[in-house]
Amino acid sequence: MAKGIEIRAAHFPGRAPIDTYGNGGFRFADMSHRGSILCLPSGIYGWDMDMSKPLSTENFRRVLDEADDIEVLLVGTGTELRRLPEELKQALKARGISSDPMSTGAAVRTFNIMLSEQRAVAAALIAV
Repeated sequence: MAKGIEIRAAHFPGRAPIDTYGNGGFRFADMSHRGSILCLPSGIYGWDMDMSKPLSTENFRRVLDEADDIEVLLVGTGTELRRLPEELKQALKARGISSDPMSTGAAVRTFNIMLSEQRAVAAALIAV
């Protein structure tokens, strides 16, 4: 029996700077992704997140699972700054991750600089 189109979770296996952002997505490594992304040591992943969803520990599970390789997590919260809930901050801190929420644009710029410095940085970027 023939299969239809197979939809796989979006994943780029590597670290790459973000070339551009806006219009609901991101461009990196000569590719584009519509929607939010997680930039982790194991790669760049599509992230089912938008500005209406809570910044909860559950929504950051993949980040917490890779905590051994992350020192700083930049959280691009969209067009407006959102505070990280105390529960999420504590979960990150317990795994040795310093967290810094900021607008998505500021997070992209900071991520690119820290990545070029070979820092143990990750980013959770909500699309704008």
